[in-house]
Amino acid sequence: MKLDWLTNSWYRPSLLTWLLLPLSWLYRLIIMLRRQAYRTGIFKQLALPVPVIVVGNISVGGSGKTPFVIWLALFLQKQGWRPGIISRGYGGKADYYPCSVHHDSLAAQVGDEPLLIHRRTQCPVVVAADRIAAGQQLLAENNCNIIITDDGLQHYRLQRDLEIVIIDTKRGIGNKACLPAGPLREPISRLQTVDFIIQHGVQDNAALNMQLQIQQAVQLQNETTQKALSEFVSTPVHAVAGIGHPQRFFDQLQQLGLTVIPHAFADHQHYTAADFQFPEPYPILMTEKDAVKCQQFASENMWYVPAEAKLSASLGPEIDQKLREL
Repeated sequence: MKLDWLTNSWYRPSLLTWLLLPLSWLYRLIIMLRRQAYRTGIFKQLALPVPVIVVGNISVGGSGKTPFVIWLALFLQKQGWRPGIISRGYGGKADYYPCSVHHDSLAAQVGDEPLLIHRRTQCPVVVAADRIAAGQQLLAENNCNIIITDDGLQHYRLQRDLEIVIIDTKRGIGNKACLPAGPLREPISRLQTVDFIIQHGVQDNAALNMQLQIQQAVQLQNETTQKALSEFVSTPVHAVAGIGHPQRFFDQLQQLGLTVIPHAFADHQHYTAADFQFPEPYPILMTEKDAVKCQQFASENMWYVPAEAKLSASLGPEIDQKLREL
């Protein structure tokens, strides 16, 4: 996987970290000055005519934002809101932007995460690097009264009403240094200014936490065919993950008693059929994010494993209360 030598240095003692610290200090200074410029009005923020909830993180790499966005959109629907979602559409190359996501959109155009979010929530989704343009098109085309922005915590030009940060507690925040010496997009002190911090992977009644639960597998060729994951215990499986932290998926399968042959790919990997030509004809299990990019060449032994986000019981009411206060 690309740049493993760099990202691995962020999570263990490394001479490389010390060598990159001057660049890290410069990066930190720039982002702090930039944020201050938005706070003081030197750089102008633009507001959309509906409440905006930003879901993001302060470190690079996967933290569980996509499952949380799905949970949040479904929760808001149950509370009577009409949510829409905007995203950068990372990994996609559309012919034009902003680009609205549809059920039959290609992940290669709109990005794997926006396509997955749209299919799971049925909410309107628009992708663009310019979140404000994405939000304006979303509102022009749909009857939404609240917007969730998937990532975009550092996209300060868009005014926001709530900020929610997801932290992957298994990987943590590494050496606590900013890029490129460490994984942080912003200093740790940034966490003091957000509305909610969700600890992904920790079980602590004193904290807002999120667990991703997996129970079944769905056949890519025919999604009406489903199996409990326990039915895969009798044979080894090829486990495929092109996500921010593939080992989390492999560990979950192993904890359920499966014998896993792991195949880790880069986050947002563009798959081809050749990527799945394994020597042993064992079942292939992949994440749902990977599956949206593989249906065009799916075979009978390819399955995806949906993950359901389980949140602290207090989180929903707290978000609802914050929105009512707006």
